[in-house]
Amino acid sequence: QVRLVESGGGLVQPGSSLRLSCVVSGRPIESYTMAWFRRSPGRERGLVAGITWNSGRTLYTDSVRDRFIISRDNAKNTLWLQMNSLKPEDTAVYYCARGSGGLRDEFNTWGQGTQVTVSS
Repeated sequence: QVRLVESGGGLVQPGSSLRLSCVVSGRPIESYTMAWFRRSPGRERGLVAGITWNSGRTLYTDSVRDRFIISRDNAKNTLWLQMNSLKPEDTAVYYCARGSGGLRDEFNTWGQGTQVTVSS
């Protein structure tokens, strides 16, 4: 069974950086679109960043563009999200997700999430 496990979250001060990792077991990720989503209290889960199977295209939500970088290594079955210049508004549970379609299509396999808290 496919399993996605996120790690790297934590409590950091505004302006700090974090790198989230998602390790996928059970199936290789090389044929899948991968993405990071996040959910904060009172808000729907939304796309943070996505990346195609060959890293040929990436997609970022406006609020993180120029601050976050998504990357992947198919040989390691690993997805990363480098988060820079973190803001309190970035506080959320971050989820790794896998999809069979394009960046704007459905993602149907999810990790358990990792908490990111940005606070002084």
